[in-house]
Amino acid sequence: MASISQRKADHIEVAASGEADFRHRSTLLEEVHLVHQALPELAVAEIELSTEIAGMRLAAPLVVSGMTGGTAEAGQINRDLARAAETVGLAFGVGSQRAMAQDPDLESTFQVRDVAPGVALIGNLGVVQARAMGTVKVAELARRIGANAMAIHLNPAMELIQQDGDRDFRGALDTIARLVDALPVPVIAKETGCGLSAQAARSLAGIGVHAVDVSGAGGTSWVAVEARRAPDNSPARRLGEELWDWGIPTAVSVAACAAHDLPIIATGGLRSGLDVCRAIALGATAGGLAAPVLRAQRDHGFDGVLTYLRELVHSVRTVTLLCGCRRVGELGKTPRHIGLRLRTWLDDLGIR
Repeated sequence: MASISQRKADHIEVAASGEADFRHRSTLLEEVHLVHQALPELAVAEIELSTEIAGMRLAAPLVVSGMTGGTAEAGQINRDLARAAETVGLAFGVGSQRAMAQDPDLESTFQVRDVAPGVALIGNLGVVQARAMGTVKVAELARRIGANAMAIHLNPAMELIQQDGDRDFRGALDTIARLVDALPVPVIAKETGCGLSAQAARSLAGIGVHAVDVSGAGGTSWVAVEARRAPDNSPARRLGEELWDWGIPTAVSVAACAAHDLPIIATGGLRSGLDVCRAIALGATAGGLAAPVLRAQRDHGFDGVLTYLRELVHSVRTVTLLCGCRRVGELGKTPRHIGLRLRTWLDDLGIR
């Protein structure tokens, strides 16, 4: 059985390489065609991008999604990403804090407050671990890193491919409901690359989660990440290959959650400011990116991340103006055309 630090190191390498991207399934965000306005009657300086989600006020509707922690490299990644996110006024999430819960020596790899004291910080823990720990210990994990919100992640597909992964997912909804009622910070229910269905959205809305992070299909497949980690010709490798493209496209998942009036962080394969705006047009509150930010850090460190995030914000501002919107939130009401592939998904699932 690999150590948790080794598993986290493997995750970084495979995700950054692009070798675990979805093969045949896209986000379907490319099916959202925003309508150009040649007479916007706006100046760039007038465009308002500030957004609030899960009690966090952001300068732009962007989240650097939770990725890592638990190794020395992960610690440096987290510090660079958090510092850049604070500089630009965005939210930042750490990877699963299970590592620091199991080994207190790894806590430093999740600590970013010394370099980013004001960043909107999202903690992270799997729902199976949250069920086992109980509310008090989960609250302590949030407190120890100074989190402004806590993401409770749902990852049954990933765990079922992981050779030493979880196999019992009972009680997940009740666990999240207890955390919503008892944690001192807002709770975000987060998938990990397979998306949230309309049924999941209805259940999560019913227990009052403060936001959802859809993490849909179309970017990095975490089923594929675990398949890549499994030994050649092993049952786990074969099952991971079979289910490589499992999941709900990000655009479909955003629409499903929007139908239940949930505040939404749209993640899963977003690669540009245009993708963020497309997701907001479908009902998202903010967009989140992970792999592109990780690659920017690995290529050019903190400076690379800062440059990338500033360009991302500029892209969102530009698209908002080109749609004739003064505020980014108005994209949800702007004219758009939905392509056939996405429209078919939505019609078949009864999502309006």
